[in-house]
Amino acid sequence: MTNKRSEKRKVRTPKEAIDGLIEIYTESAGALRAAFNHYIETGEPPADEDRRNGKFCYPLLSLTYRPERAVPALSRAYGKLDAPGVFETDVANPALFADYLLEQLTILHDEYGCDLEIGRSESEIPYPYVLESGKGVDVDAFPPSELARLFPTPDLAAVDDAVPNGDWLPSLALDSNRRGLDPAASASDIKRPLSLFSALRTDYSLQRLRHYTGTDPEDIQPFILFTNYHRYMDEFVDLAVQKLHSDPIYEELVAPGGVRVNKNTKGAEEIIRAAPWRRHQMPAYHLTAKGRAGVTLVNIGVGPSNAKTITDHLAVLRPQCWIMIGHCGGLRQSQRLGDYVLAHAYLRYDGVLDEDLPPEIPVPPIAEIQQALFAASANVTGDTGAELKARLRTGTVVTNDDRNWELRFSHEARKFNQSRAIAVDMESATIAANGYRFRVPYGTLLCVSDKPLHGEIKLPGAANRFYERAISEHMRIGIETIELLRAGGAHVLHSRKLRSFDEPPFR
Repeated sequence: MTNKRSEKRKVRTPKEAIDGLIEIYTESAGALRAAFNHYIETGEPPADEDRRNGKFCYPLLSLTYRPERAVPALSRAYGKLDAPGVFETDVANPALFADYLLEQLTILHDEYGCDLEIGRSESEIPYPYVLESGKGVDVDAFPPSELARLFPTPDLAAVDDAVPNGDWLPSLALDSNRRGLDPAASASDIKRPLSLFSALRTDYSLQRLRHYTGTDPEDIQPFILFTNYHRYMDEFVDLAVQKLHSDPIYEELVAPGGVRVNKNTKGAEEIIRAAPWRRHQMPAYHLTAKGRAGVTLVNIGVGPSNAKTITDHLAVLRPQCWIMIGHCGGLRQSQRLGDYVLAHAYLRYDGVLDEDLPPEIPVPPIAEIQQALFAASANVTGDTGAELKARLRTGTVVTNDDRNWELRFSHEARKFNQSRAIAVDMESATIAANGYRFRVPYGTLLCVSDKPLHGEIKLPGAANRFYERAISEHMRIGIETIELLRAGGAHVLHSRKLRSFDEPPFR
């Protein structure tokens, strides 16, 4: 095992590479944890030499591709090398990502016969990320400023989304290489990113997910549903418990606070509902399945800021897809309360992603998800043909960051009309745009809960009846969509339309 920064050793197989990454990470995290605890107990700081040699560093995965002939032209959306060179990434918590890493590496190794190496990266693991708890630390005796001087801390200057945003370009890297290192460097000498996210960015998001959802990242499933009402969570719990008893693929239902039930748990619904979800800003529930093929539901609350925040962090887990199922305002006279809106375009007034993905960039629909949402709606409602089309309308959804947009309607009306919008909400375009940005397939199926332009709102007495009827059906459509996508093979979801010019090889 290599013990110093920049020292790498060759490995023969993807499995050997993953095992080595886990070993290095376990060793680094354990050494950092031990050094921290030793300092708290004795006041003796870690040795400078340990940090210089990379004793606390993330593991590094390196792939070298030097073909003897032209690079194969492949049409798939990931697992492809567009040019010769060296591709590298540091890896956070490789045990959590072992299946994903093995899948991606195996595709590349089998197709291209590339060389694999592992070692220690230049990036150190921040000490808060390896501590089981901070309760034993006396902040008066050991102030955070002192700990930050002695131990690695999160370096926000090194945490960014340059690669997914398209701000990393080979030409810029080559210019930097020539200025600082080797004037004769060629494009094939550039160390290119192997994945979208660095270890620091990944670890940062894993910590945020625990904070926001109240659950461990290990329990988050690859098929994700978003909603903006807690009533959907109650319905999800009921349906999930039914699935535990009726479908052997499902194993557990996990709630905030680490509450877990299975098909043998008595009073499962009551146990889950007693979970401390109120302590968390965006509580999540996970219906786990064999082979990590289950469903996660996150209540993101209201607004594009929440939608961006949670998708920023969930993206590091490389989910198979995420889908918004929530309520919206219907903008057409022919719509009725309880009708569905299948978004195939978005008018982005959310604002929160404008610096990362300018609003003039089109966000295309993902055909496989659109088809699954339509088919699931037919399966659950029992409607077909003209009956289904009368209840489910496809069109443009406006996502606005101002809940009181009605107060500025004379200003908004022209753009609403020009866009041919059929619904308005506060989250859907943000979720779709961040899916596009992070190469996560996305979709939207909304339920019309009011018609603000036509004076149709839910009166207090009718609201509960509407919610009881609409939410149950809507949630069943969401779960049915996921099951259709899973049955069709998740790999077909990943469209080339999400791939950029200089895409990292990993999905």
